[in-house]
Amino acid sequence: MEGKASLLDNMIGVGDMVLLEPLSEDSFLENLKKRFDHNEIYTYIGSVVISVNPYRSLPIYTPEKVEEYRNRNFYELSPHIYALADEAYRSLRDQDKDQCILITGESGAGKTEASKLVMSYVAAVCGKGQEVNKVKEQLLQSNPVLEAFGNAKTVRNDNSSRFGKYMDIEFDFKGDPLGGVISNYLLEKSRVVKQPRGERNFHVFYQLLSGASDETLKKLKLDRDVSKYNYLCLDSASVSGVDDAANFRTVRNAMQIVGFMEDEVQSVLQLVAAVLKLGNIEFKPESRSNGLDESRVKDKNDLKEMCELLGIEQSVLERAFSYRTVEAKSEKVSTTLNVAQAYYARDALAKNLYSRLFSWMVTRINGSIKAQAKTRHKVMGVLDIYGFEIFEDNSFEQFIINYCNEKLQQIFIELTLREEQEEYIREGIEWTNIEYFNNAVICDLMENNQNGILAMLDEECLRPGTVTDETFLDKLNTICAEHQHFESRLSKNSKFLTDHSLPHNCFRIQHYAGKVLYRVEGFVDKNNDLLYRDLSQAMYKANHNLIKQLFPEGSPAKINLKRPPTAGFQFKASVGTLMRNLQTKNPNYIRCIKPNDKKASHIFTESLVCHQVRYLGLMENVRVRRAGYAFRQAYEACLERYKMLCKKTWPHWKGPARQGVEVLMADLKVPPEEYSYGRSKIFIRNPRTLFFLEERRRQCLQDLAALIQKIYRGWKCRRQFLLMKKSQVVVAAWYRRYAQEKKYKKIKHATTVMQSYARGWQARKLLRQLKHQKRCEEAATTIAAYWHGTQARMELRRLKEEVRNKHAVTVIWAYWQGTKARTELRQLKEEARNKHAVSVIWAGWQGTKVRREYRKFFRANAGRKIYNFTVQRIIQKYFLNLRKNLPSMSPIDKSWPTRPYSFLDGVHTELRRIFHLWRCKKYRSQFTEEKKAVYEEKLEASELFKDKKALYPSSVSQSFKGDYLEINKNPKYQKLHSAVDEKVLLADTISKINRANGKGTPRIFLLTKKSVVLADQKTGQVKASVPLLDLASVSVSKQSDGFFALKLKEGSASAVKGDFLLSSERLIEIITKLYRLSAANAERVPLSVDISDEFLVQFKNDKVCVKFIQGSPRNGNSASCKRKNNRLLEVSVPSTP
Repeated sequence: MEGKASLLDNMIGVGDMVLLEPLSEDSFLENLKKRFDHNEIYTYIGSVVISVNPYRSLPIYTPEKVEEYRNRNFYELSPHIYALADEAYRSLRDQDKDQCILITGESGAGKTEASKLVMSYVAAVCGKGQEVNKVKEQLLQSNPVLEAFGNAKTVRNDNSSRFGKYMDIEFDFKGDPLGGVISNYLLEKSRVVKQPRGERNFHVFYQLLSGASDETLKKLKLDRDVSKYNYLCLDSASVSGVDDAANFRTVRNAMQIVGFMEDEVQSVLQLVAAVLKLGNIEFKPESRSNGLDESRVKDKNDLKEMCELLGIEQSVLERAFSYRTVEAKSEKVSTTLNVAQAYYARDALAKNLYSRLFSWMVTRINGSIKAQAKTRHKVMGVLDIYGFEIFEDNSFEQFIINYCNEKLQQIFIELTLREEQEEYIREGIEWTNIEYFNNAVICDLMENNQNGILAMLDEECLRPGTVTDETFLDKLNTICAEHQHFESRLSKNSKFLTDHSLPHNCFRIQHYAGKVLYRVEGFVDKNNDLLYRDLSQAMYKANHNLIKQLFPEGSPAKINLKRPPTAGFQFKASVGTLMRNLQTKNPNYIRCIKPNDKKASHIFTESLVCHQVRYLGLMENVRVRRAGYAFRQAYEACLERYKMLCKKTWPHWKGPARQGVEVLMADLKVPPEEYSYGRSKIFIRNPRTLFFLEERRRQCLQDLAALIQKIYRGWKCRRQFLLMKKSQVVVAAWYRRYAQEKKYKKIKHATTVMQSYARGWQARKLLRQLKHQKRCEEAATTIAAYWHGTQARMELRRLKEEVRNKHAVTVIWAYWQGTKARTELRQLKEEARNKHAVSVIWAGWQGTKVRREYRKFFRANAGRKIYNFTVQRIIQKYFLNLRKNLPSMSPIDKSWPTRPYSFLDGVHTELRRIFHLWRCKKYRSQFTEEKKAVYEEKLEASELFKDKKALYPSSVSQSFKGDYLEINKNPKYQKLHSAVDEKVLLADTISKINRANGKGTPRIFLLTKKSVVLADQKTGQVKASVPLLDLASVSVSKQSDGFFALKLKEGSASAVKGDFLLSSERLIEIITKLYRLSAANAERVPLSVDISDEFLVQFKNDKVCVKFIQGSPRNGNSASCKRKNNRLLEVSVPSTP
């Protein structure tokens, strides 16, 4: 059975008009109305799709719908525009046939929306990929751009296409789009200068004024008020439900996607603004001395602003509006223009400027979307062109539009008949000629090169002398009077002389869609489409590249006196090219119908629809399709659909499909004249036969449904019974198992209890035996233990007694020895005291004797002198002793002899200080000038970094060598040494830190008296040279790392690339030398040295924070830098022990 409803299943009305029975105009309209009322807006006529505009959004264009119609047979599902698009795309992709989709209908019927739906479906089902998606997006986005510049609001349609568009979409062999080419036909440029009441100018004017920013409008010298521009109709400036501002943003975005550059967009907007300004230029008459009237510009402000936009000299354009130069061979004649002629020239310039801009945009879009590959492409053409137009007042535009529709109708009939004939021949069915109305006679009336209306109009325009619309009509009345489709009241045909419905200044043509009355007024002027050469030359002189491209005939080097081709001639040639293009492709038709004139949903005006059905030739199309066989279907599909009608083919036919269909038709007793067998299809002549088959199928499906229900219910009941039976067996089995398990457990429990009692009795009996045996063994052991204990104690007492006896002897001997030693000690002490007493007594006696001897020699102040003598002697002894014990001459030797007496404390300290100063002076006197400078740098380093940076103590023992690379001697650096003119004070290899990743790059660091130079380590090429005057400060951390930042003064030439973040093991020496050089320069303030664990570094335009933390670096014991984010570099420094 089929998963989806086909064309014949559950259909509202008849989905294919070929199957409509009975066929009449009333039944045709009734079927359309019935389907329209149920939101079925698509109906088939064979392979032709009829689309009725619903004037509202319907949920039938979703991605799910796209997938539903993808790769499905045309008649497999209900009618839809996606089915036609899918059929065309698959024929192009799989059968390598170029396709074209012809979308026709009158204004407001939905042609533009239909073309968008076709393109969106093809874009959805073709391949994917970045390049393919870009091409698809450009093709789809070309529509908003062309709609903005080529569509306008009319009384019949809010988004009416005022130009014909044919797009060739090019595909590769896989069916992926490669690009496209757009052709435009006859833009209605007269709308630029004048619009009928209730209609608007082209959308872009209103979108620009509503959606552009104030700054953009100011640049374009425009005002947002629509009423200030003569070319814009005021009574319909805004359209309900249309947001011009949002549409302007959409157009700008679409232009960018399609490939317009920003300067090109600005040039286009300048030209649009220039057209608006051009409409505001007004003229006034001015009499000359020779009596002729001359036109002059009233208010030159708009003219001035327009000239500024286009870069034209105001005087040149003003003269072009007042004079006209006519050239004939070598002669030039300049004539003045009156006010009417000036207005004509202004409007002609506006129309040409806008139409040429539109053509340039189409060419520019083609340049962007054109396929780049040079291999052969598959092509699908989409034609969206104006439908047949019959207004109350029909002019030149309606004439050529209807001419185009006549040609399309002609090719439609030809291609439809040809397609029918080819299918009949392909299937081996006899072809019968079909009678139909051939509108070739009408096309000949309009396009014949000698007596055609367009040819006579061109001939009249080129004729010398006075040429008017009346002379053109007279010519038509003379030549076309006898033509059966031409009617004029002034012709020689007497039957129209009294036809008051035919005015004297009109002629009428009987088109295939009906009679149309054309007013001859304006035919000659619109066909001439004349732009004065003075205006072309003025435009070419503009200082605007796009204007020069639009008016190439204004170039003095390309003066061509030949008259340009007329509008009718150009359009006829374009239509001829289009027809030849369409004839090379397989056609697919979409006929669009407008249900009402109110642009409202749910309204179906039968008279209006009937009129469109007639001029679209839909009834004739149905008759052509039904002239032979009304319905045809492949054997496989036919057998699959109707096999249940015959017992021999149901449920499966094992033979060929054609034999199955023959058996089926024979069993149903269908008359043989009602059908015919082709090679791959069965052809059914009358729709009644098809409806008979469908009715039988419907009845059979009901019987089959009842049979299926019966079988299903029986199967369901049997399945339920078997399930219950199986469940009962399972339940019984589980119950029996449960009962046996329960009985087994009970027996097992009883057995276990009996076993436990028996085992308990046996265990207790054994326990008693073991306990008795154990008690006997323990008793014997206890008795033996007691006996052994008694024996051991007796032995112990004996041993202890022996030990006590030995200890007593030792103690008595020790006491005796001690008593003996103490007695001898007392004797020795007594003797010593006696000897000391004798010495003291003798000393006292000697002193007394000496004092008595010398008492007579002492005076009264002898005590003071003795004291002074004693002090001097002590000091003399102190100095002599100090001379013997002086420390070494090393300044770092901190040893000093101790003082002998406390009263010498001050002298001792001062002598120590004086000696140290003298020793240091002696040490300094041995220095050379170089060594002295090194120690001065060491002293400077001590003042800068001592107790401030953890790296300083390790640098004290290191000598400041300066040139570590021996740059003067090493030939590797000869080029670098020659590049530096001054003496190099320091040369070493450092690392320059990269801000992006925190990694270091080796660099050679050179320091001279005036600058700091960084050079490449391998090549020696100088990477940066910074004058010392440009250095503002140096920043370092408090840790033991070697990172430092050279900060440059803002505004200096060296600060363009920002500060330098460097790393070196000799950081103390580098910064000390930089500081001393800056301090020695009297012209500047000494260099500032900032010591902090967090400081900022300027990299170009960004400031980055460098933060130092103690951690475990990645590089072992050395510091490492890591980028945390765009504003932070983190330096990990090893923790100091």
